[in-house]
Amino acid sequence: MGFTLNSSADGTILRPTLVPPPSDAHKYSRGHAIVWSGAALHTGASRLSAQAALAVGAGLVTIVGERAALAEHAAHVTAIMLREASPAFDFVGDRVSAFAIGPGAGAGAQQAVLKVLGCHVPTVLDADALTAFEKHPELLFNAVASTDVMTPHFGEFRRIFPDIKLEDRQKAVSWAAERAQCVVLLKGAETCIAAPDGRYLVNRHASPWLATAGSGDVLTGLICGLLAQGVPAFDAAAIATWLHGDIGVRAGPGLTADSMIGHIPLVLRGCLNDALEHVTGSRT
Repeated sequence: MGFTLNSSADGTILRPTLVPPPSDAHKYSRGHAIVWSGAALHTGASRLSAQAALAVGAGLVTIVGERAALAEHAAHVTAIMLREASPAFDFVGDRVSAFAIGPGAGAGAQQAVLKVLGCHVPTVLDADALTAFEKHPELLFNAVASTDVMTPHFGEFRRIFPDIKLEDRQKAVSWAAERAQCVVLLKGAETCIAAPDGRYLVNRHASPWLATAGSGDVLTGLICGLLAQGVPAFDAAAIATWLHGDIGVRAGPGLTADSMIGHIPLVLRGCLNDALEHVTGSRT
């Protein structure tokens, strides 16, 4: 699929434009995303991310983790592949085009994060993948690249950028992106996104019904799924944030993270060859 990021003159993210895949597309041409699993009894968050990555268009999605954790996943997923983690990281082949790590990963995820980043595949870092570097954030900053995306909420932001004040969120997220030299997405009622080259956008298309456990894990998966399809990091973060917000707008009361996955096809259909009057960017 082809995605176009659209935005207004004041930096507000608008409805993206979706173009269907070419007629000769196959699963490998649509990208392969890997999601790092949490440990046994902590697998739900990574499973939500994997399901979102698949629903947003990644051709293949694999959850990688310990055998006990994979046994739990096997009871819940069918279209998503499972692979046992190995110290050699031999599960990262040439066809892997994006990685997500952090949801449910646990506080001891630091070494896994560094090994993932060492594969030089576009990566989304969320939750425990950020908190694990609270005492030594410079280790994380030295490992990430401009093709990676950090997705902290306010608490996680303060842990890895303790000296950056959040009174002015645009300045805060822009400074953070410049320091880390990757895309930084600061979650909130208005989600702010900045790139190390100075680009900045804000998403105002959202709903308070998104304030539910696991919602951020779905956002991580949406970003990962877009990265897997070749969408650049800044565009992937911005488009995914709008799509995530639209789920909340459409679903309304009673929304849970589990039910969010079922809304993704409807949200994508609403973007299909649409919003042409708002197109301001190139197709990615």
